[in-house]
Amino acid sequence: MRTARVSRPTRRGLLAMGGAVGLGAVLAACGDSDSKDSGSTGSKGADAGPWSFKDDRGQTAETKSVPKNIVAFTGVAAALHDYGVEVKAVFGPTKAPNGKADVQAGDLDISKVEILGNVWGEFNVEKYAALGPDLLVTAMWEKDALWYVPDASKDKILKLAPSVALWAAQTTIPKAIQRHEDLAASLGADVKAKTVTDAKARFEKAAARLRAAAKSKPNLKVMIGSASQDLFYVSLAKMSADTLYFQELGVKFVEPKVDAAGFFESLSWENVDKYGADIIMMDNRSSALQPETLTSKPTWAQLPAVKAGQVIPRTTEPIYSYDKCAPILEDLAKAIEDAKKTG
Repeated sequence: MRTARVSRPTRRGLLAMGGAVGLGAVLAACGDSDSKDSGSTGSKGADAGPWSFKDDRGQTAETKSVPKNIVAFTGVAAALHDYGVEVKAVFGPTKAPNGKADVQAGDLDISKVEILGNVWGEFNVEKYAALGPDLLVTAMWEKDALWYVPDASKDKILKLAPSVALWAAQTTIPKAIQRHEDLAASLGADVKAKTVTDAKARFEKAAARLRAAAKSKPNLKVMIGSASQDLFYVSLAKMSADTLYFQELGVKFVEPKVDAAGFFESLSWENVDKYGADIIMMDNRSSALQPETLTSKPTWAQLPAVKAGQVIPRTTEPIYSYDKCAPILEDLAKAIEDAKKTG
């Protein structure tokens, strides 16, 4: 996969819409920077001095003082919120059709942020400019491609404020959390606050529990799925930050015969039983069909994991804070602890 403009609408659009369950990027040079390499300056309450932060593209964002008017991709904004850093506006899935917060908004009060775009390809440049932004922050699934920043208006957007991009692929959950924490600290967050340290302790306990669960049931196989009306996608675990980390903790995954891009295999609903799995993790984003809507698919209902009631949600785009990632590990650990071999 390349990052040329001509390929992005299809590839990145699939990532956003839930088709590409193997979220991530193929390009090498992962940019897993340690906190000492973050190149950030700034501290809590430090408004006067210059601020800088070296992001996962290797680019350094610089401002004359610690940014206050921050605009961020919804999931990144939710992570910053967990560290006590608030943003002025967001873009990306924020408000669900029922008016409630999208799953990717975490604990954000969506009534208190400007929503510049709620779906793929939507970003109100005029509203963004009117905010007088100090900083734009988003995720990065492909090298140098800013998540939910439309290619058509990218150049205009990037002229208005410095930008920071943090890997959501080519990394693991702990490394991604660390980078979000690095950024939050540079923006004035107290990363030693009790809420943060307690959440970290919970995360570490959850990781140990998941490792133990996986070790206790080494023969269980987990399949990572995402559903659309016409196709079922099975992803390759090593391509995403969450599932790569689960693999490192000992979880065994179905290994699909991926396409040339390397992320996932597309199956027709007639062939959805190609792989045997004891647990199915299903993409929980609003852009993907959810298990309760798949009752019209006879082949889905016949899958052993479905019959056994061993289908669980997958937080496909995690909010990278300890507070939000700890429950993800706990839920998977419990699913493995409770699961039975289906065949």
